[in-house]
Amino acid sequence: MRRLGLRARVTAAFAVGALSLSASMALVSYELTRRTLLDERERTVLRAAYYDAAVVRAGLDTDNPDVAEALRTLDTGTGRRALMLLNGKWYGRAAEPGVTAAIPARMLDLVSAGEPAVQRIRVDDHPVMLVGVPLSESASFYEIASLRELEQTFQVLALALTAVAIMVAGSGAALGWYATRHGLRPLTAVADAAERIAAGDFTTRLAPDTDPDLDRLSTSFNRMVDELAQRIDRDRRFAADVSHELRSPLQTLAAAASVLARRRESQDERTATAARLVADEIDRFQRLVNDLLDLARSDQPVHREPVELTDLARQACRDRDLPESMVHLAADTPATWQVDRRRIAQVLANLLDNAERYGAGPVAVRLLRAQDAGVIEVDDEGPGVPVEDREAIFGRFVRGRAANYRGGGDGTGLGLALVAQHAAAHGGTASVSDRPEGGARFRVTLPGSLS
Repeated sequence: MRRLGLRARVTAAFAVGALSLSASMALVSYELTRRTLLDERERTVLRAAYYDAAVVRAGLDTDNPDVAEALRTLDTGTGRRALMLLNGKWYGRAAEPGVTAAIPARMLDLVSAGEPAVQRIRVDDHPVMLVGVPLSESASFYEIASLRELEQTFQVLALALTAVAIMVAGSGAALGWYATRHGLRPLTAVADAAERIAAGDFTTRLAPDTDPDLDRLSTSFNRMVDELAQRIDRDRRFAADVSHELRSPLQTLAAAASVLARRRESQDERTATAARLVADEIDRFQRLVNDLLDLARSDQPVHREPVELTDLARQACRDRDLPESMVHLAADTPATWQVDRRRIAQVLANLLDNAERYGAGPVAVRLLRAQDAGVIEVDDEGPGVPVEDREAIFGRFVRGRAANYRGGGDGTGLGLALVAQHAAAHGGTASVSDRPEGGARFRVTLPGSLS
């Protein structure tokens, strides 16, 4: 199961904490309220029962006592019922066998022994409070008070406290989400800045006054970016300087090799072979130096301008003696794109060279759109690229089918790296997949080039 993020964990912690606190407070409040109301109701019922018992005792203290009449004189309302046990016989205003049967035997024994008793029981599945008062050795008075209204009050109170606990938990979750949103805002700014730097924007900096508690983080981050930008700039200048310095001796070597090549007929076989190998390696060295220069210049800002991409693609094909008919423009795609001409020309050249060198030759160059992004696809009919190598081949000095293969072939290992670099400079990506008819399909996506 995927681990929850920091914001989700903090929000959940706030919600659980608020729910636990509100539930505890709700339980305590419910129990205190319940006990208070029950105690108050018990005192009220006891007072009424003792008063009614005194009235009945007075009504029976005659020469010819009438138990039913004495009970009818009681003002019990609808919430209380009076019963009389006289000489083992029950008396009441109406026949109530279910009530008399519900009186616990233990209570009957206590009252018969002269001890008053109070107990809460259920009669017909309704809560009642039963009070027993001894009147004489043979007479006992019982009064039953209904607790239905009190039970309904408890139910309403429980629902109200539960709703309050749920609302408090929701408020706690909202507070946690709000706190983490504002608490993580500086970290979000750091993450956004890091993404822009990873995309090549080394001018990105954090505002030092974003948060007083994060001054050290902002200062350290900006210093790190400054040092990184300086180091990358030094490396780029070093590569450019070395490449420039190498061009002069390489031109001299190339001129000498061309002289040797023109005199090949007057040379013996071994000398001619050696001269040819030297000329080939010098040519490859020159292309490597040119690629290094292009790579050093790839960190420069992108200069977008309107470019007729179909003409650019056809020109790249003509330069390599390839048919212009392999360039296809999708029906819904404009011919003019907003791109850096120099960079895209090199992207097309490198993809075509890669197809010729490793893919048995290009078969199609397609220009299409994906929303506001322009897409360049170059298909070849070679063996394709293994899935495990499809990311590695866009690294520097990587060529051939195996990701770590550096020998063999006449490529410099920088062509696809330059393609990826130029695509990233436009805010896009470079990728490779299988061609449905067999071979590889290289795809370069250039966001914003058609908007």
